Amino acid sequence: MTAVAAIAIFVVAYVLIASEKVPRTAVALGGAALMMLLRITDSGKAFFSEETGIDWNVIFLLLGMMVIVSVLRRTGVFEYVAIWAAKRARGKPYRLMVMLVVITAVASALLDNVTTVLLVAPVTFLVCERLGLKVVPYLIAEVMASNIGGTATLVGDPPNIIIASRGGLTFNEFLVNLAPLVVGLMVVFCLLCRWLFRSAFVYDPDRAAAVMALNEREAITDRRLLWQGLSVLGLVVAAFVLHPVLHYEPSIVALLGAGLLVAATKVTTEQALEEVEWPTLVFFAGLFVMVGGLVETGVIAHVSEAAADATDGRLGFATMLLLWASAALSAIVDNIPYVATMTPIVSDLVHAQQPAGDGHVLWWALALGADLGGNATAVGASANVVVLGIAARNGAPISFWTFTKYGLIVTTITVALCVPYLWLRYL
Repeated sequence: MTAVAAIAIFVVAYVLIASEKVPRTAVALGGAALMMLLRITDSGKAFFSEETGIDWNVIFLLLGMMVIVSVLRRTGVFEYVAIWAAKRARGKPYRLMVMLVVITAVASALLDNVTTVLLVAPVTFLVCERLGLKVVPYLIAEVMASNIGGTATLVGDPPNIIIASRGGLTFNEFLVNLAPLVVGLMVVFCLLCRWLFRSAFVYDPDRAAAVMALNEREAITDRRLLWQGLSVLGLVVAAFVLHPVLHYEPSIVALLGAGLLVAATKVTTEQALEEVEWPTLVFFAGLFVMVGGLVETGVIAHVSEAAADATDGRLGFATMLLLWASAALSAIVDNIPYVATMTPIVSDLVHAQQPAGDGHVLWWALALGADLGGNATAVGASANVVVLGIAARNGAPISFWTFTKYGLIVTTITVALCVPYLWLRYL
């Protein structure tokens, strides 16, 4: 009975989020409250359980990086990068989009994708304003590029960290097995952007000429704060990349970096917290509690186990089913709790394969399905939710269906391209 209630609450909440008739933060909080009220979950499971509770690592990673971005924003560095990018693209809209999505994808492979979109989004607003372009297509393209690029490495997407921990996989194994495919997917995605967002590529020669005449160095307003901010950001990035050696969680690194930056500069705590997207953080908390209710009642595990049973030891079938099922489920629920639920099942499937080692393709299928499937809908991945929050705060709201109509196309094509790659290389 509790499972039925959990499903009903989640479905109604999802419909309300998709309809956008009620603020999504209110929906997430309401859904979480109902899960508590009906005793589907409780405070211990919601606030302290790693399996069924709020993922505080995600929440505090976002908080720390939002503070760092808030301090950097005061230096004028985003204006500098915006003018630089516009000048390098010579004001041509499509060329600019390609430049921004490639930068986003590469950065997402080294940072996590949420951190990357937090850094790139402010630049995008500024450069689109300068060139008189619609900002929404650029933001959507960037968040999709961040999810694709983040697939390439262990630290690029939070689900990859979970998979690496359970599967005993290294940074280099992710790089060797997934990076070549991601490069190909990014080439295809850049070509797709030309078709998907063709109506947004309106070239204004007067605005382009005005941008070309600007000196980007004049945008920097506080050089001392800039160097302090970039130094701390550099340390944070280095700690992210060295996670396999240092073993500090990204959330700890982000909070330490934010604290160091506020302590070492003249920026006050109040000023640093001004740019924090509090509604986005609260939305995540509520979403985690609702998904935790599904996990707690065994709904997600039941679906996953049914899929595992259906494979009956056939590695090729199991790989393809895991790839497409992961993409479909990650479009509906955030891919972090989904992967946390699936990893024990995949681990059992991997160890059951003979000869030993053949089953590693299942880890890559799970990572590709979960990471790329996150592009399908507005709530499929953490980066999507963050960008929608930033867009709404800056007066350019992106509706659930606006994102999803592009996301479904991109997800279907990118996941389909994974099929021959996995089959030819591993099967």
